[in-house]
Amino acid sequence: MLGRFRNLVFVIVASLAAPRAEVPVAKDALDFHVKDIDGAEVDLGRYRGKVVLMANVASHCGHTPQYVDLQALWEKRRDQGLVVLGFPANDFLSQEPGSNAEIKEFCSAKFHVTFPLFEKIVVKGKGQAPLYAWLTSRKTEPVGPGPISWNFEKFLVGRDGQVAARFAPGTSPSDPKVVAAIEAELAKPKSP
Repeated sequence: MLGRFRNLVFVIVASLAAPRAEVPVAKDALDFHVKDIDGAEVDLGRYRGKVVLMANVASHCGHTPQYVDLQALWEKRRDQGLVVLGFPANDFLSQEPGSNAEIKEFCSAKFHVTFPLFEKIVVKGKGQAPLYAWLTSRKTEPVGPGPISWNFEKFLVGRDGQVAARFAPGTSPSDPKVVAAIEAELAKPKSP
């Protein structure tokens, strides 16, 4: 028990000590430009008016099977206005070591992923992508603001571009709380 407590204290202290990127000025989560998995620039503003589920993903993680549920959500709800976005990151035990091309091939071949994937980014600490600096600075429920804790942390962004919810890595995309939050956001009218 003492060993587990010591490990927890180490993780907390390391998280607090990790350098954070400066939080960029942005009106919402869709006020950013990123590169897709093929290197093309994407204005996330193209998703304004939709409900967006963003996740930092990795190919060699215990949570990697969540790709199945992310894909299922995308297929079931995209006609209702849901978009799923995957952001590969190698920030946790080097669980996403491949190139963008290798990541794309893995996701396609192993999990038949068709939702948008983006180039590998840094989601925590030095070199953190501006989008993730902004996302992790928001007051959110049920997980509050602060650094990404592991692969497959999920942010639900409403039609207004604001973060509506944040879910821990171990929370499956098919969890009733996640599905209920998505449905609640989809039920809201589109902004004028």
